[in-house]
Parts: sequence; structure tokens; C-alpha cells
Amino acid sequence: MTGARDVLDAAVVGAGWAGLGVSHALKQRGLRHQVLERARIGESWRTQRWDSFRFNTPNSQTVMPGMSYAGPDPDGAMTSAEFVALLEDYAVGHGLPVRIDVHVSEMVTSDGLFRLATPGGALWARSVVIACGNQNVPVRPALSAKLPAGLKQIDASDYRSPAGLAPGAILVVGSAQSGGQIAEDLVGAGRTVYLSTSRVGRLPHMYRGSHIMDWLVRSGRIDQSRIEMLEQQGRIVGRPLTGAVHTLSLQSVSAQGVLLLRRLTEIDGTILRFDDSVEDHLRFAGETSENARRAIEEYSRQSGISAPAAEADANEVVAARIPQPPIRSLDVEDCGITTVIWCTGFKGDFSWIQVPGLLDAEGRPVHDHGVGSVPGTYFAGLAFAVSRRSGTILAIAEEASRYARMIEQRNSMPAHLAGAI
Repeated sequence: MTGARDVLDAAVVGAGWAGLGVSHALKQRGLRHQVLERARIGESWRTQRWDSFRFNTPNSQTVMPGMSYAGPDPDGAMTSAEFVALLEDYAVGHGLPVRIDVHVSEMVTSDGLFRLATPGGALWARSVVIACGNQNVPVRPALSAKLPAGLKQIDASDYRSPAGLAPGAILVVGSAQSGGQIAEDLVGAGRTVYLSTSRVGRLPHMYRGSHIMDWLVRSGRIDQSRIEMLEQQGRIVGRPLTGAVHTLSLQSVSAQGVLLLRRLTEIDGTILRFDDSVEDHLRFAGETSENARRAIEEYSRQSGISAPAAEADANEVVAARIPQPPIRSLDVEDCGITTVIWCTGFKGDFSWIQVPGLLDAEGRPVHDHGVGSVPGTYFAGLAFAVSRRSGTILAIAEEASRYARMIEQRNSMPAHLAGAI
């Protein structure tokens, strides 16, 4: 039987920006807790980003709860190493109770509490905040298994630099954030790059003198709710392609030499086959960008905002270079392709959670606006949990404060009432 003094008010699993943000809010309320990190603070940012990676949010927005940016480059883009340093300084500066190299192998319920199994023994808590994210395990399509055995396959999270790849041409599959930026990184180093495109939106980097993320926040567009997105689109559409230091588009990378392909649909030995979708992908991305600019114009008009006149963005108006005749199939041997980089999305690994009803049949969190289906459980940092803002550092201040308030309220209630929140 576990004594009351051995039970934490809350345990936080994961010491990235979400877990540290929640820890800060819990500490402000005087709640006894620990942050358990499987490796180091910001581990995913250390090990799953390429060398030239930079944030899509500007420096002015890449801040933790209680912080503000006062540097000389508010519209600049932070590197992953700079962001890790920010997280480490934040944890130390606020005295957050982080325990590194503590792998949680199992989470179960017992006697109305949660038991977390770690190499150092079990840890007990009244509430658990799961802050390991749902965007850190790469996902490949089933057809990836059909590629020739001698062809090197890696995921976006494994890519580091052009120099780290074997000589030869490279096929990048997927043209969202990772695929677009990696393709540009590769072609900039003189590599031959084929890009199998996907239906992804696009946003300009800057518009009328301000960073696009600044416009999205000010106009409230980033706070479109998950429910509204589902009602309008029938599903959650991935985030649009946005360059970190300049506008990034399919046409701009093609102008640099990237060979645009349609969507990969079939693999037969060394032969790859593609559909007829590249023009649709270009059109859809352009429409997304135009809709965003139109919404900004309407917001500016209604708000009486005076901003510099709009200017044409060279990376949006440049003509796309589509191979002619269209490439409908490739022989990887004839084309000299030696590496395939899968940029086809991520999911979370929640297999260590053994709490009935907290995960669905596919192992995904069951929650309402981030609050788990089992009382006393909370998911921090989930993409699109509440709105477009969810899953970005912009969301954690509100999210962490809300969870800390609920945990404090839950811990102050009698056990038979606490089971409801």
C-alpha cells in the first residue's frame, strides 16, 4: 500500500516544450510533481532534426510561458540547438523538477492512483500529464516494403545533411514541411533530387511587412477550432508548407532543380509509378496561399490596420518546372536513385499506457480538448487537440494553465468527486 506522502500531485511524462510548460504551471500553483524524461531535455529536437533545420514560428513567438522575446531579430528563425538551449535554460532558471534518463515503461491505474513503472522503481501520482507528443514516430506507407532491398530508406527524422547520404540521386516522398525543406536542402548542395508531391497547402513567409505567423495569430485564424476544421473539411488537414527563412513552394524548389513528380502509387521491382496529381497539388497550394492573403486583407480592413503594400513573392510567382513529358514511372536503377527519404508524417508512441479506455483501437489518445477520457489524465502538446494552435509552442501557456488548474481542483476534492475530472 502506498502512503500519501509517496504520492505526487502529478507526474509529467516528457521534458519538451509541452512538459516543461506544464511543469511551470504546476509549480506556480505549488503542486508537488516530477517531470520524467526518457533521455535529455528536448530529446526529439536533438535527435530528429536535420542540421539546417529552423523553426517556422518567428523568434518573437518561440517563447515559453512567462517569457517574451527582446532580441534584435523578432522575425528570425531559431535552430534546433538554440531551442534546446532555451528549454534547458528554462528548466534550470525556473527550478523545474526534471528527472532525465528516466524511461516510463508502463502506466497503469491502481487504488484510484496512477502507477508509472521506471528503471528506478514505481512512481505514484494522483494525475498524469502525458507530454511526449503525437508527432515523433515516423509513418511510412505500406508500399515502402516493396522497394528493392539494396535501396537505402530513411525517414525525415533520420536525415541530417546531404553529405550524410550515399552518392547518387535521392527521392523525397511527401512535400509538406519536412519534404519541402529537405528537398531544398539537398538541391542546394548540388544533389539530384526527385520530389514525389502531395496535396499540401502553402503560406507565404512574409506578407505586407509582417511574418505570416504574426498575421495568423493577430487575425485569430490560428484559433480555428478542431470542430470547425472537421465540419468544413471532413478531416484534419496537415499544416501548410511554410519556409523558415523565406517562402517555400513547389515551384520555387523546381526552379532550383528539384524534379517534381506526382504522388507515388505503386512499386513493381525497381519501377516506381506515379499518378497525374502534380498540377492539382500546385493549384491547391496556390489556392491556400491566396485564401490566407485574402483573409488577412479582410482582417486588416475590418481592424483599420495600416500595413505596407503587398508585394509579389518571387518564390510564389516563379513558374513551376514540370518535367515534360510527365514522368509517370521511374526505374530507380536507371535514374541512379540510391536513397529514399520518407516525409510522410508522424504519430505518437503511447504503447506504454496500459489504462483501459485511454487509447482507442489504433493506440491514439481518447480525449476532449486534451483532457483524457480517464479522470486525472491529460495530454499536452497534441497537434490539433483544440485548434490549429494546438501542437505548437504558441498553445502551451493556456494549455498548461488549464491543466494545472484542473489538477489542483481535482486534488482538493474528495476521492468520489475527483473521479469525475
